[in-house]
Parts: sequence; structure tokens; C-alpha cells
Amino acid sequence: MPPALFAGVAAVGLAVSAWDVHDRTTWFLETVWALAGLPLAVLVWRRFPLTGLLCGLLSVHALVLAVGGHYTYAQVPAGDWVRDTFGLSRNPYDRFGHLMQGFVPAVLVRELLSRTSPLRGSRWLAPLTVCACLAFSACFELLEWAAAEIGEHSADAFLATQGDVWDTQWDMFCALIGAVLSLLLLSRAHDRQLAALEAGTAG
Repeated sequence: MPPALFAGVAAVGLAVSAWDVHDRTTWFLETVWALAGLPLAVLVWRRFPLTGLLCGLLSVHALVLAVGGHYTYAQVPAGDWVRDTFGLSRNPYDRFGHLMQGFVPAVLVRELLSRTSPLRGSRWLAPLTVCACLAFSACFELLEWAAAEIGEHSADAFLATQGDVWDTQWDMFCALIGAVLSLLLLSRAHDRQLAALEAGTAG
């Protein structure tokens, strides 16, 4: 798929998710990363085009955020179905969202480090990528804490803890697992696309 098509899918998904949302503030807080990242990617595209793999992952991640923002993570219907089908104690969509919070940023961080630093091919690239994803996850948890302090009960939909006192730790653990899985599964394909992108840029 062409990058413009990925961007279009993400934009349409975000626009649709904004219609008749459960909670407008929660929708904004959940989707702000995609709302800011999509126009930024378009603005810098000529100077810094992204690999097709990263474009596709960012598009999928935007849709995951859009769904979570529209329903709130604790009330996504697909998550309710998984909970009821497998007898879980909570809607697991937020776990999936945090898994994606590691899985997709891992490729983003890897691409940025590979193209703007001496780390490409270094044994430090993978661990530093995972560390960056964990740092982002921790920052997101701090944002949730700030929202809870400011909004009190009105921030419950954004927190989506569903009564789990270990929700913050689970969120960061899911991001860690997502980042590690992403590197194990996608690094070789990503390297090939980085090489092709560089060859195309040089040509």
C-alpha cells in the first residue's frame, strides 16, 4: 500500500471515531498521539520519508487508538466479547492497546536511531530501542496519573484500571512484551526496507 493510503485510512478512522464518542475528553487524550503524529509525518515526508512497514504499523496503531478513544478502553465491544468468551475478569482491550504501545513504537524508534545515529548494526540498537519504548510507556502512565489528579473521578474512563491495583505495572509490562516481540519478528524485514529506502533516496 502507498504511504498516502495508510495516512488516509488513519485519518478516516480518527474522523469516524470522533463521531458520537462516549467521552470527548477521553477520546482526545487517547488519540492525541495520532492527531499530532499524522500531520507531522506528512510535513516532514519529503525530507524524511518512512518505510512502508512503519507507515502500515502507525496506521494500524492509529486505528487501535481511535477505537479505544471512541468507546473508552474498558468498554470496547470486541474486548467485552473476548472477556465473556474466555471467562476473563476484565475487558482486555487496554492490555492489547499497551502491547501495541510497545510493538509499534519499537519500529519507529528503531528507524529513527538507524537513520540518525551511529547505532545501525550495533548490538546496542535493540536494547536501547526497548528502553525507549519503556520510557514512553512510563511517561504515558505519568500522564494518566496527572489526569487522575486533575480530573479525579472524571478521569476514570481514561485510566481504565477496571479495579486492578496493578494496572500501571501491567500496562508497562505489556508495552515491554510488545517491543521485544516487534524486534524479534520485524527486525530483518525492517532492515531490508531501510536498505531499499536508502537506495531509493540515493538514486
